[in-house]
Amino acid sequence: MNTIRVGLVQQRCTNDRQENIDKSIAGIREAKAQGARLVVLQELHFGPYFCQTEDTACFDLAELIPGPSTEVFGSLARELGLVIVTSLFERRAPGLYHNTAVVLEADGSIAGRYRKMHIPDDPCYYEKFYFTPGDLGFTPIATSVGCLGVLICWDQWYPEAARLMAMAGAEMLIYPTAIGFDPADAPEEQARQREAWVTIQRSHAIANGIPVLSVNRVGFEADPSGVGSGAQFWGNSFAAGCQGELLAVAGNDQEQVLMVELDRQRSEDVRRIWPYLRDRRIDAYTDLVRRYRD
Repeated sequence: MNTIRVGLVQQRCTNDRQENIDKSIAGIREAKAQGARLVVLQELHFGPYFCQTEDTACFDLAELIPGPSTEVFGSLARELGLVIVTSLFERRAPGLYHNTAVVLEADGSIAGRYRKMHIPDDPCYYEKFYFTPGDLGFTPIATSVGCLGVLICWDQWYPEAARLMAMAGAEMLIYPTAIGFDPADAPEEQARQREAWVTIQRSHAIANGIPVLSVNRVGFEADPSGVGSGAQFWGNSFAAGCQGELLAVAGNDQEQVLMVELDRQRSEDVRRIWPYLRDRRIDAYTDLVRRYRD
């Protein structure tokens, strides 16, 4: 099939883990009812974004793979006959944790996983306290709906990550995300941040000639410590085509199951007229492996 329907589940999260899981499941079922063969869930959709503070008790949220989440969503994938990209806090070993996306095949099996490579450490985004940088590299995951280049949130700002996924054969880039702005920021700054987020990801689609799917959480989440002003997650989940064109965009303040139809032939067509991979000067890029060129 040259076309594939995809569902992106944008949701609010509460402190009730089961409520959040039920909401994700309802979104998947809604997407399936609209013809989806692939459904993508947002980053860490099982609960609030706990990285606003550094709290060792939050490590209790982590789980093994295979484990409870892969069992629940694997069973759902098998029941509905679709591919699901889910996100969880992976417990690899005592003291060793990852921010991990798991791809579940339509038969319920685990097709593969991706561990977040770029780990931020900013006010209200204290991820280095919780997550070890990924060690699986930028390796696409083969599924019945294509080769998926799964990355996570902060990874979406790095063109190197997108390029390496594309070079390894990814047919689309997928970004489960949890990003928002500080409610204390001026509206103009909030708008600039959101526009930058959209623009950088559209540029990955253009530079690599493959579609981008980005699904973000939505709603306000207070800082549990009471120190910060919390995070206003801006939603705006979207799909961009191979030339960066916006194919579908969700709202900024509501839960939504965003549907998009991807033309799988379009990457081939676009790359024939914009052959960026052909014209790359790989002989001149050695300095890219340096932190900075002094």
